[in-house]
Amino acid sequence: MSAAPMNVNWETLELHTAQPFGIARWTHSVYPRTFVTFTQDGISGRGEAAPNAFYGETRGTVEAVLPLLADALTDPRDWDGLHAGLAARMPHDHPSVKCALEMAALEWCAVSAGLPVWRLLGLSPAPLPRSSFTVSLAELPDMRRQAREAVAAGHTVLKVKLGTARDTAILEALREEVPNVTLRVDANAAWTRPQAKRMLGVLDAARVELVEQPLAADDLEGHAELRRVSRVPIVADESLHHVRDVIALADAFDGVNLKLAKLGGPLRALTALRLARAHGMGVMIGCMIESSLGIAAAAHLAGLCDWADLDGALLLADDPYAGLEWTAGELARPDGVGWGVQRR
Repeated sequence: MSAAPMNVNWETLELHTAQPFGIARWTHSVYPRTFVTFTQDGISGRGEAAPNAFYGETRGTVEAVLPLLADALTDPRDWDGLHAGLAARMPHDHPSVKCALEMAALEWCAVSAGLPVWRLLGLSPAPLPRSSFTVSLAELPDMRRQAREAVAAGHTVLKVKLGTARDTAILEALREEVPNVTLRVDANAAWTRPQAKRMLGVLDAARVELVEQPLAADDLEGHAELRRVSRVPIVADESLHHVRDVIALADAFDGVNLKLAKLGGPLRALTALRLARAHGMGVMIGCMIESSLGIAAAAHLAGLCDWADLDGALLLADDPYAGLEWTAGELARPDGVGWGVQRR
């Protein structure tokens, strides 16, 4: 356990997935996550930093940067002051650390008021969209097994990780294995333009609901061209690094996937969500591989979104938090005080 000024403490735990989790770029089983607690006046607020090396963050950067950023959290009620302090110290980088500190400030305020965070923020009580459950990239028999087991557990929306030379075979096999579920596809920026165009007919035939990040993150022209001929909505993930990116993506994508750890926290994600709506875009609320604490924070925003992909904690073998309620694959809005989850 390390300590920083202004009653901010943190610890890093290595979380493990129940089985290797594969996407087009890599396959991992171990995910270091850093848990931050801010305490003042006998009240505590908690946050989670879920770094992703694709966006320049690792366990090492999180642990190095936290002592430099923690003293920006002095008054948990002053969210603008927190953002200004974080920006002054680190203008553009280390969003998962900023997310953890913002989460801690928000929960402190919610606990002080005796409210769930979503009520503190005055957010919609609308039902949450049904979350997808991820079928990670693996050998085809294993992907069939993943899909079959997910459906047996009650999940009716599956997100299939693609980005290989065998994507057509994978998608056709999974549609055969689970014919009645909703399928989404995530290529994790791995397709070329010709491959993506060839896959459009396969997506149509498999009745795919949406495709996430088919092309490289910086290929907005290619995404715009693909969008013009695709009947399947195209959703940005890797192309969205900062809140300010939303406007530039509006002509290339039908929607955006908002991840709190990538955008710098729930309030930053809300800003991105409102920008997306102002530009006529659909919104997905997504996640990294995170504990139920990080997933709970995203779930508080999910009632404002069209799609949800909040299965990160379900993929873990050793989630250190409890309290999220899943029924037949559907996540209930956390309704306890603060984030609504408890340390096991």
